[in-house]
Formats: sequence, C-alpha cells, structure tokens
Amino acid sequence: MNEQGAPAPLILVVDDNPLNVEPLCDLLSAMGYRVDKALNGPDALKVARERPPDLVLLDIMMPGMNGFEVCSELRRDPATAHIPVVFVTALSETEDKLRAI
Repeated sequence: MNEQGAPAPLILVVDDNPLNVEPLCDLLSAMGYRVDKALNGPDALKVARERPPDLVLLDIMMPGMNGFEVCSELRRDPATAHIPVVFVTALSETEDKLRAI
C-alpha cells in the first residue's frame, strides 16, 4: 500500500531467462512495487488476464511466442489493451526498435 492506502502498482515482468527475471523482480519489490512474473508468452497472457498489471516489462526475444506477439495479443483483448508495455531487450537494430514502437 502506498501512503494514501491504495495498493502499490503491479508490474508484470516477462522474460524466458530466470537470471534476468529474479533480480529485476527483487529490485522492483524493494522499491515498493507488487510484482508478477512469467517465463514465456502464453503464461504472460494468462497472468495479465487473471490479474491485470499496471505495467508490463516484456522481453522481445523469447522462444515460441516472442514479445511482439505477446504485445499484439494484449492489444487485441479489450481487457488488457490499455496496459502499458515497455520492451526490455538487447536488440539494437533500428528495425527492431521501430517495430517495438
């Protein structure tokens, strides 16, 4: 809860590599955020639909269903279309950055 008594914002962290997920979740929790996590695209969609987050931190490069596909699915669903998505990636090509935007 924040100072006004409202629950802290909920952030969904999505990455197929637990070595990336755990430290980020720990940091966000230490900063007072509530955190959910998913290690793949289908799980991310399930979590977002069951407990809509205030923000999604989303890796692009994941096997099976990549971050672009996850974002597209979130945007197609009226229940999750409004959720802000921030891509977290090591991709550096201009084409990838433009696609993310």
